[in-house]
Amino acid sequence: MKSIPSKPLVFFLAAGLVASLALASSTTPHEHEHQRDMQNDSDIGVAGKSGKVSRTIEVVMNDTMRFAPDKLTVKAGETVRFVVKNAGQIKHEFNIGTPESHKAHAEQMLKHANMQHAEPNVASVLPGKSGEVIWQFTRPGTVIFACLQPGHLSAGMKGSIEVSAR
Repeated sequence: MKSIPSKPLVFFLAAGLVASLALASSTTPHEHEHQRDMQNDSDIGVAGKSGKVSRTIEVVMNDTMRFAPDKLTVKAGETVRFVVKNAGQIKHEFNIGTPESHKAHAEQMLKHANMQHAEPNVASVLPGKSGEVIWQFTRPGTVIFACLQPGHLSAGMKGSIEVSAR
C-alpha cells in the first residue's frame, strides 16, 4: 500500500517551490530602478553595435578620482567605442547617463557597494585592467559619464560628452 503525504507537507513543498521560482525570476530593487532609469535616459543614446563604430576613444581612470580626458565631443548619430583603462589601485567604472540617473544610481551604490553591472552603458574595471563601452549618440546635447563606485562621484569623478548636430 502506498503512503500519501499529509496535506500540510504537500502545502509546504508547493509553497517552497513557488517561493523559489519567484525569487529566481525577480530582480533586485536596484536592478529594477536602474532598468527604469535607462528607459528614461533615451536622451543619452543607445547601445552601439561593434560593426557601426566610427572611432575609438581611450579614457583613463585613476585614484585621484578623475577621468582623462574628462571632456569629449562626438556627433549625433556617431557610434563610439570607449576603451576604458583603470590606471588606479581600486575599482572604477565608466557609466554614461544623465546627472539625475547618476545621482540616483550613486545612492544605490552606497547601499550595495558590491553591485555588478551588465548594462551596455557601463564598464566596471578592476585595477590595471581595461573595459569597453560601445555607444551610439542619437541626439545633440550633453551626456555625462561618471564613476559610481561609492564616494567617487561626490569626489568629482565625472566628465562630459558634448554631442553636436551632424
